[in-house]
Amino acid sequence: MRKKKNRNLLTEVELEFMNELWAINEGSVKDVLQRLPADRNLAYTSGATILRILEEKGFVKSRKDGKALIYTPLLAKDKYQTRSLQNLSRTLFDDTPATLVARLVDDAGLTEADLAEIRALVDRRLRDDRDETGT
Repeated sequence: MRKKKNRNLLTEVELEFMNELWAINEGSVKDVLQRLPADRNLAYTSGATILRILEEKGFVKSRKDGKALIYTPLLAKDKYQTRSLQNLSRTLFDDTPATLVARLVDDAGLTEADLAEIRALVDRRLRDDRDETGT
């Protein structure tokens, strides 16, 4: 049985296009295609199809500007990152965010500076939570 596609998540190529749109805030098919690596070599029609799919999925909206459609992201990149991490935690880490973080922290590729930055982020979050609850 074929698994139903999750319309809340992006495919690799859709994410590639969204990253470019997030970087420029809005743009036409041509604008996005010009930002892709030269060796990507996608046809205009392929780019138009990908952006149309992103619009159907609710990730972008379009408006007419002369003959071109101008696409604008409807979802901020940080919101999508949160959604993706929640999905990853749920599907790969048994809905236990601590396991996801443990896997990341156990990565031998992290430098001491990376780990210090992670610690600072956790400490800040704990402080903020204490401030909000007044404890």
